[in-house]
Amino acid sequence: MREFLEFVIRELIEFPDDMVLTEIPNGRTVIFKLQLRRGDVGRVIGRSGQTIHAIRALLASSAARHGQRALLEIIE
Repeated sequence: MREFLEFVIRELIEFPDDMVLTEIPNGRTVIFKLQLRRGDVGRVIGRSGQTIHAIRALLASSAARHGQRALLEIIE
């Protein structure tokens, strides 16, 4: 899941080297904390939140296939 998330986000942002993705396992739930440059946050969120909603839906679907739950938080 982490590799998938990194790939998708790196393709969206302008400064991929400044991206920090932290994975926090908690039982059957995995929390991903994403830290980006201020300008890249808007690219990941997208217009009216459509992009982040799609990323979270794909992440949740991937996690469900592995019997887990995944959450994505964006930190500025």
